Amino acid sequence: MNKMDTVRPIRWHEDSLKLLDQRLLPAESSEISYDKVTMVADAIRDMVVRGAPAIGITAAFGVVLAARQRYAENPTGWRESIREDLTQLAAARPTAINLFWAIERMQGCFDGIDGDPVERLLTEAQNIHQEDIAANMRMGELGADLIGAGSNILTHCNAGALATGGYGTALGVIRSAVAAGKVEQVFADETRPWLQGARLTAWELLQDGIPVTLIAEGAASWLMQQGKVQWIVVGSDRIAANGDVANKIGTYQLAVSARYHGVKFMVAAPTSTVDMNVADGAAIPIETRNADELLKCGDKNVAAAGASAWNPVFDVTPAALVDAIVTERGVVEKPDAKKILAMMKNA
Repeated sequence: MNKMDTVRPIRWHEDSLKLLDQRLLPAESSEISYDKVTMVADAIRDMVVRGAPAIGITAAFGVVLAARQRYAENPTGWRESIREDLTQLAAARPTAINLFWAIERMQGCFDGIDGDPVERLLTEAQNIHQEDIAANMRMGELGADLIGAGSNILTHCNAGALATGGYGTALGVIRSAVAAGKVEQVFADETRPWLQGARLTAWELLQDGIPVTLIAEGAASWLMQQGKVQWIVVGSDRIAANGDVANKIGTYQLAVSARYHGVKFMVAAPTSTVDMNVADGAAIPIETRNADELLKCGDKNVAAAGASAWNPVFDVTPAALVDAIVTERGVVEKPDAKKILAMMKNA
């Protein structure tokens, strides 16, 4: 690790999966150990781990745990009995395409396994993890190349090391741009209701010595109006074949405001986030979570008694509002279906 790459939220250690519990940050940095796939599915659903790439990596290690248990129970029939576990993993967070991508990749190893599957599947899960970090490093370089010297950057939610295997997508770009001396100031939206910007992005950047200024989402447009933002850089949980981008709720309104104010809008995500089976953003499933996440702050009620709440946790930004999609395979400027297809063929 370099001095701007110190956070790792996922580890395999002594035959178990270790996850940094992101629900406790920044007050407490604590790992939880997992040795059963049902526990891993719960960890994904309960947001112990979050961010599409990190969810995919975690699911890959979850498949290892499932295979270990099923092989011990039935050495000749583990492939059939593991299906229930894979279904449970896939149902944990429906918007994050990396979850399904990772499970399918792990399944692709099944037919070539003779005997105990654990060693082969563990190697594949570790490969997925390391490939993600390498992809993030490459995206960081490519994204930083687009950013001019003296820029201020605004990011939303957390698309950093905490949301990936390490280094980060959007925060990887920011890390690389800071290292290149191009960044004057980094702004982060609070990102309600889970406050991923306030709790996670701010914490993560400060771990690596990168100063960050927190703002409420409602302040973003005014910040742009004053000329204090040159780039918005975000991640993605799923990118449609035409370049429409699903990301944390609030991303769409940032893109609309950025276009009005002449601010550039960048999406950084690995190609595993691109879903070529979804023609456009209208077909991306949008997860809606419990209303209590809005009605409460922690365990405390903050809304008026009797109020209802609508809590979609993602929105879709049309490709027409995106200036650049940055992946490990290259940069797609002004994305459309033709450009996305060409990038995906560029293996």
